[in-house]
Amino acid sequence: MEDKDLLELYREDGKQRYAFNLIVDKYSERLYWHIRKMVASHDDANDILQNTLLKAWKNLEGFREESRLYTWLYRIATNESLTFLKRARLKATLSLSDYSKQLENQLEADAYFNGDDTQRLFRKAVLKLPDKQRAVFSMRYFDDMKYEDISEVLGTSVGALKASYHHAFQKIQNFLKEHV
Repeated sequence: MEDKDLLELYREDGKQRYAFNLIVDKYSERLYWHIRKMVASHDDANDILQNTLLKAWKNLEGFREESRLYTWLYRIATNESLTFLKRARLKATLSLSDYSKQLENQLEADAYFNGDDTQRLFRKAVLKLPDKQRAVFSMRYFDDMKYEDISEVLGTSVGALKASYHHAFQKIQNFLKEHV
């Protein structure tokens, strides 16, 4: 179903839960992987996905369709991920530990990661990026989103996103050169 159809179904009396379940079926896997690329941990990604879907459920009635449904959901997922990372970084700072090292350790210990050594090294490089740069890189590289869509999600100009992606790409490239 197209998003427009899902939203029309949602607005019909008594069809909200059914329509929302269709939205969840359509987008939860994509959202999970978007979140997972930002936070590294399967369990954390699942928790953030649940928070994302809960916020979407609570706010779908007020969705004004000024953006597309998937960009709205990505915005919620990205904001939830960035909030989670900010809190985790603050906890790590208060406990005098290195949060980027914690993310790297989570990737190493992740039983759900099924990539080879090169993919693991690439994921480590991505996890070293600053949070917002990681979000831009993930949406563009992994999700193949257009800059215009990323702009809607993050509320940032296309030019700034292109620069951010370029800097992220350079950092990843340098990291890989140092570690290969």
